[in-house]
Amino acid sequence: MTFTDDRRVAIIHYWLIHMRGGEKVIEALCRMFPNADIFTHVADSSNLSETLRKHKIIETRIARLPMAKKLYTKYLPFMPRALEEIDLSGYDLVISSESGPAKGVIVPPDVPHLCYCHSPMRYLWDHYHIYRNDAGMLTKMVMPILAHSLRQWDVTSAARVDGFVANSSFVARRINKYWRREASIVAPPVAVEDFSPAAPEDLGDFFLWAGELAPYKRPDLAVEAFRRLDLPLVIIGGPDEAVQKLSAQAGPKTKFLGKVPFPVLKDHMARCRALIFPGEEDFGIVPVEVMASGRPVIAYGRGGALDSVVNGETGMFFHEQTTEALEQAVRAFLGSDLSKKGPEAHVKRASMFTEAKFAEGIRKALSEIGA
Repeated sequence: MTFTDDRRVAIIHYWLIHMRGGEKVIEALCRMFPNADIFTHVADSSNLSETLRKHKIIETRIARLPMAKKLYTKYLPFMPRALEEIDLSGYDLVISSESGPAKGVIVPPDVPHLCYCHSPMRYLWDHYHIYRNDAGMLTKMVMPILAHSLRQWDVTSAARVDGFVANSSFVARRINKYWRREASIVAPPVAVEDFSPAAPEDLGDFFLWAGELAPYKRPDLAVEAFRRLDLPLVIIGGPDEAVQKLSAQAGPKTKFLGKVPFPVLKDHMARCRALIFPGEEDFGIVPVEVMASGRPVIAYGRGGALDSVVNGETGMFFHEQTTEALEQAVRAFLGSDLSKKGPEAHVKRASMFTEAKFAEGIRKALSEIGA
């Protein structure tokens, strides 16, 4: 079928509680398909953008469970059945957005189903033991029982999808590993036009870490490395509890700003010496935003950063997720030509990750499944 704006499109997203990377993808899909309906397990409209609120949002029965807006992750075992209860008759195209359960809808036989995968559910697969070890006593006891059946459903539901799109090469490999399906690669849309380089005279002497202070993003590595290096580091992000914990471990030249308004974040991205990116992420939008700001990235050489950062041109990789390896990389950066380069190469690289590029990739993937 040929793409037209008047087709009835259903977009399936796991939950709409915050505006993060996955929700930015849904926004871009909504601009591609302005008449689309959105199906999700739970939605909190007060936290959603105007773009999403313009669309009809239909919640599954998960939303009717007690305190669903806060406890939605606790209802994971009930989500497969809730997805299969969604009535998609009358739609011409289904696009699912997978990171939590979303792809498992039952689609009419003549309706194409494209899945844009941010990540196979990490708490079922490669991060299962991490999540279980960090869980409370009750969750730790029931996880082995529930995860086993959920993995079976996860693989079975993957067979229903007509085509997969991964947000990075890293995710494409995991799709093949766990679901035995091939996936094309389309990077998520990044609002690179919102960022711009600083004038040379305005550049600072600090390095930057930015994002949610989640353990898997390894802010602890940055804090310890810069304590040892005795170099200025600015950390932007929350929550407050994580800020308090990391502050106790930080050196005197590490400054915590917590959550900041966008203009403050943008200013620090444009003026930093480099972004420190020590986590393994499925894609990682922050490195692209920093490159759009004209600055380089020092990143752990795994995950989505390998798709966005060009080693030696727009950044530098370290290959062991240790304090020592990060220290060595920072020292190497300070002695390299990369630390003295202007913004042109960084901005050019960031321009590969626009919403227009995303839309082009999605349309190509749709054409490959006959949609």
